Amino acid sequence: MRPITATLFVTLDGVVQGLGRPDEDTRNGFVHGGWGPQYNDEVMGRELAKGMSKPGDMLFGRRTWEDFTTAWGYRTDGNPFTRHMNAAKKYVVSKTLPNADAWENSILLRGEAAEVVADLKAQPGNDLSINGSATLVRSLHAAGLIDHYTLLIHPLTLGRGLRLFDDTAPLTKFDLTGSITTPKGVIIAHYTRSTPTEGTSA
Repeated sequence: MRPITATLFVTLDGVVQGLGRPDEDTRNGFVHGGWGPQYNDEVMGRELAKGMSKPGDMLFGRRTWEDFTTAWGYRTDGNPFTRHMNAAKKYVVSKTLPNADAWENSILLRGEAAEVVADLKAQPGNDLSINGSATLVRSLHAAGLIDHYTLLIHPLTLGRGLRLFDDTAPLTKFDLTGSITTPKGVIIAHYTRSTPTEGTSA
């Protein structure tokens, strides 16, 4: 069984929308896009690089995959994140995307997210990581498919925007397995699921 780790940048009030740019995600009139970069620093970069130093495959929802394709897919700089993103095998879950040809090493998983990802998780292979893709994370969390979370908790509230979890999230318990605070006040917390998936024992 392939473990799945989700990494998300989140505000104190749980917002995950529009991290990187003002125009990144303006759904529902969201006007606070670009709230994240001001908190970037060397410590955060180093911690994120640790995760990318391990072999693994990536898992995306359609919207994030399309955004990352534009942001990373055509870059040729020496940035280690660029090399990692382009070289990794990338699975994109979508019922509407016609193909995944726009970004090298991408594979389209068509169908209901929980079903196609459960099938992928059951196959032998590398660990799976999700960056962003909050809608996908919600679906997989509800199905008990996410094993680990890395949350980068930023010291601000926005008051509006898409939140990581809503009222449909099931009761699920996690153990804190590590944490670090950056000089700019971001808490990077690592959690591992302790609530057993339905049909298993603790």
